[in-house]
Amino acid sequence: MDDTKEQLLHLVFGGELEDLSDVEFKDLENLDVVGIYPNYATAYAAWKTKAQMTVDNAQIRYFIVHLHRLMDPDTE
Repeated sequence: MDDTKEQLLHLVFGGELEDLSDVEFKDLENLDVVGIYPNYATAYAAWKTKAQMTVDNAQIRYFIVHLHRLMDPDTE
């Protein structure tokens, strides 16, 4: 019996936005790639840490991308 949990990869990244009303980054070369995580819970913890570190700059936003959905778009 296999007790390992399925990997559901998530990417956490962020950067400074051109405008708060859109998701267009000011400088793509300076995006902060925080990391790739094996599940949403650990990705959320990393996202929250980075978001709290940049709370004084409203132009900086961090995002969680569900990589597992991009890798296998036919599954939910």
